[in-house]
Amino acid sequence: MEFLPFGPFLIPIAGMLMVVAIVSIVFWFKTREKELQAHQEMRTREMEHQRKMKELELEIEKTKSQRGSGQAA
Repeated sequence: MEFLPFGPFLIPIAGMLMVVAIVSIVFWFKTREKELQAHQEMRTREMEHQRKMKELELEIEKTKSQRGSGQAA
């Protein structure tokens, strides 16, 4: 270790940096997973909303056709 004058300081610093890197990666993966879950939930809500809107449109058409046939008679 004669050619590494900072050797005694470099090893602990590298160890701490490795721990920080691991914690950062784990945190990033958890954050990404939460983000993907939020997007999935938003997509599910959007599809449910579209289904309800389609049902309402069908109900409106049904009401219009009933009114139209009732007035013609």
